[in-house]
Amino acid sequence: MFGLWIWVPPERGQRAVKTAERMVLHTHLYSVQVARGPRTPAAVIRRRAAAAARKLEKAGVRRVVLPDAFAYGDVLEKRGIGAVDTLALRRELAAEQTCRGLEDRGLSGGTVAVSADAMSAELVRTVTELSLRCRYVLLDVPYGGPDLAGRLRREYGVALRLEPDLARLGEAEALVLFAPRTDLRRNNPVVVEAYRGSEAPLPPLLLPPALEEQLPAGCCRIQLLAALRESGALRPGQISLGRSAAAGNGSGA
Repeated sequence: MFGLWIWVPPERGQRAVKTAERMVLHTHLYSVQVARGPRTPAAVIRRRAAAAARKLEKAGVRRVVLPDAFAYGDVLEKRGIGAVDTLALRRELAAEQTCRGLEDRGLSGGTVAVSADAMSAELVRTVTELSLRCRYVLLDVPYGGPDLAGRLRREYGVALRLEPDLARLGEAEALVLFAPRTDLRRNNPVVVEAYRGSEAPLPPLLLPPALEEQLPAGCCRIQLLAALRESGALRPGQISLGRSAAAGNGSGA
């Protein structure tokens, strides 16, 4: 079960920390509503956060959808609780984000380089989709590359270019990173970061209006969508990418 943390305005006569079980798109969430106002002392907020963390722990919650800019992660860590992991969702959207970045720059169908430190199902899915949509795909991965290249050639008739050197990676119009690379200058027109620890922003994440209106406010959107995607409440393709105001920056987490 996922948790859901919501800051609410203080109300006279109301508990500072309230809990409730709620359903969001058929996904069961254990919600904590924590009172916090502009004049609430920092020490009081921290005590309330600690009380909310205890309630989440008692309910068996280990992963929680948090508000944006949440500053009490250490309080949750003491209870063995962490934020919902968004890596799988970011990787699921990596190919679409790459193609959107190319399109925004008039580079549709260009050369894409993908770098990873290990073969995975997520990497295979991303490389396959990019191979079907882009002119050339370069893959830099320690092992498994020839097998994937052979499979793509047999099934789709596309050619995957393996073991590109640093120069080729640097010249690609788009660079997709499934792991950090400190040896690359990353001057590519489009750079998509799909690895843990990246803080690069994603474009706006959109849902069909009928689903959008059922989402709670006041929480980190990508964490909420990652939880709903993992639970099966959202299917592949239901999350789409909007266009951000900074469309000229192709980075994304």
